[in-house]
Amino acid sequence: MRQVVLYPGEDQYWVAECPSLPGCISQGKTKDDAISNIREAIEGYIAALEEDNLPVPPENIDTVLVAV
Repeated sequence: MRQVVLYPGEDQYWVAECPSLPGCISQGKTKDDAISNIREAIEGYIAALEEDNLPVPPENIDTVLVAV
């Protein structure tokens, strides 16, 4: 299980990124598309690490919502 940050990007696409996996980012036309795409990106990211016998970073991100 991984935390994912979703936010509106350019051209009305949704951006999804997984902070615990540096550089693991995707997007989609809808929120559901972005979530589906980041799920696939996370699976591929972890599979590539395992294939190269590299450690998979733990999920250790704390999130806080700050009102400004």
